[in-house]
Amino acid sequence: MSEVSAQPPADDGADARASSVCEEFDDQVGLTGRDARDDQPGVGVEDLQRLWAPWRFGYISGGERIAGCPFCVIPARPPERDVESLVLHRGEHAFVILNAYPYNPGHLMVVPYVHLAEVEALDDDTSAEVWELGRRCVAALRREVRAQGVNLGMNLGAAGGAGIAEHVHLHAVPRWVGDTNFISVVGAARVLPRALEEMYEELRPSFR
Repeated sequence: MSEVSAQPPADDGADARASSVCEEFDDQVGLTGRDARDDQPGVGVEDLQRLWAPWRFGYISGGERIAGCPFCVIPARPPERDVESLVLHRGEHAFVILNAYPYNPGHLMVVPYVHLAEVEALDDDTSAEVWELGRRCVAALRREVRAQGVNLGMNLGAAGGAGIAEHVHLHAVPRWVGDTNFISVVGAARVLPRALEEMYEELRPSFR
């Protein structure tokens, strides 16, 4: 009695079809997957779209575009414009500002006045104040917006993810369990349920 083979019959055209498919995508090997829409170029933090739920806020319609380094231009404005500029606190060597392009509502930044790209180039007094203000940011976010956690740190250099690499700054991002969902991962967008104006009013008392 002869043995019966369990293998399916050979498909002479299978290898040719597989080779054709591979050749079709050869020029795309190593490329990062991107959305087809021009306004959503990728899925990095800096490339995320921001979907503002409180549509009444004027950010949606756009605002004044800053020419030059915003971290130099903004503190040079008179203090009377701090609310407009989202500046929460002016220290001796650094200031605290709400991020206009936040990862989460209440995303704060501590920025030294001096225009330097390297954190190691900051003098001792400036460095001490930056980190002290960072500590105050964490306390404010825990107290005022009940953050369950906080990401505190710096993105140094373009390769390190810095959006404004030429002017070093410290991020304080409030976090909540489950604050990253499918729309961030799949849609490369963040839904922001709180307006910048509201966050400013809540956080301002912590820096007076």
